Amino acid sequence: MDIEEYVKRSLRKEMPENTIIEEGIKRVLEIKNIDKKLAEEFIKAVLQEIVSIESYKKIKDTNLSNLLNYNPSGITMGEIGGGSRGEGDFFLHKQIARIIESTNQKTVVDSREQDDGGVVEAEGKYIVVAVDGTHSRLSDFPFLAGFHVTRACLRDVFVMGAKPVALISDIHLADDGDVSKILDFTAGICAVSEAIGVPLVGGSTLRVGGDMVLGERMVSSVGAIGVIKEDKPTARNRAQVGDVILMTEGGGGGTISTTALYNGMFDVVYETLNINFLKACKNLIDNGLLKYIHVMTDITNGGLRGDAYEISKTANVSLEFQMDAILNLINPKVLDMLKKLNIDPLGVSIDSLLIIVPKEYADEVEKKTGAKRVGEVKEGSISYIIENNKRIPLIPEFRESAYTPVKKVVEKMKPSKEEFEIMKKKIEEACNRAIKKKDFVKNLLK
Repeated sequence: MDIEEYVKRSLRKEMPENTIIEEGIKRVLEIKNIDKKLAEEFIKAVLQEIVSIESYKKIKDTNLSNLLNYNPSGITMGEIGGGSRGEGDFFLHKQIARIIESTNQKTVVDSREQDDGGVVEAEGKYIVVAVDGTHSRLSDFPFLAGFHVTRACLRDVFVMGAKPVALISDIHLADDGDVSKILDFTAGICAVSEAIGVPLVGGSTLRVGGDMVLGERMVSSVGAIGVIKEDKPTARNRAQVGDVILMTEGGGGGTISTTALYNGMFDVVYETLNINFLKACKNLIDNGLLKYIHVMTDITNGGLRGDAYEISKTANVSLEFQMDAILNLINPKVLDMLKKLNIDPLGVSIDSLLIIVPKEYADEVEKKTGAKRVGEVKEGSISYIIENNKRIPLIPEFRESAYTPVKKVVEKMKPSKEEFEIMKKKIEEACNRAIKKKDFVKNLLK
């Protein structure tokens, strides 16, 4: 419960201060085990701070006012599908990349490529960095949250062709959260860390919203750093016509665990507790096969629909998949769950390793990873799935496949094509304003 947000919204509605305080006391006492007088003092202090901070909008110094004001786009995170690994989310990431691109920094791979990790060159070696956020619905399952987010960021480093050397973490726990969540989260990280031999070396621990957010919500992330000593990064833009597409079995990670938990199919969680993906990548590096591979990625960004779309756009090729081959490489228990819940297996993260490699090296890669052939790279710019001899375009939806009861309701709220175009224009304008602000402050730093 965000008390600061409650007070802000109440003030915008011109609600009388005494009413804000009375209702605020009730909200505080719903969560906190404190007496009514202290709750009243707390809500009055929040009100005082917000009234004070809101006065910045009256500052006459236009430069300072612009610096402090983030200039709302009018589009919310939920409306654009932010974080939902679909068309809206991909667009938002491209705007973030525009801001980064405007800095004119030298990189080997950055967010413009929409790749799994970023790469810079340092003293003749490539440094790969990736960070992943914990699945938002795993807040009450901190060990699983730590386990799966650690696998995710290590995957992102491995698929860029790097050997991971260190992990870092960040955890924010709301004011009323039990500190054991932090310990369980860290234990989840370290289970993977110890199993794969990559140490957790540092991090940060804070509260969600400081004093202002009540409840037990946990938000967190884990980052991984890796090094490429001899080979080149396996960026998505290296896919070439004639290449073979291989895939390992996917048992899912954070998304599949969440699907199982919130649909009452708890035993499926066991299928996600492995590091098979990481071992497959390690085998490729240890056996010197990395130099033959054009692209590696994990099937996570809105499922195969999302990843195929991004590779096609980046490399200007068409990926053509066989549906039967794909379904045969989804863990049977996971696939059975997806079918029972009517969830599109092509639109949800299954955590398989996707490898794009020249035909002459495909057999050797299959032997070392356990991957199987699922398709090939052809000319074109749109990916396809072949099912019952029909060639069907493989296009991401506005959001990834809805995999919990709440997400199935949220899916009904997607915008029309016309509304989406208006949203994109407003977000682009907000991005332009953000770049101007960055440039203004950069000039102050000279």
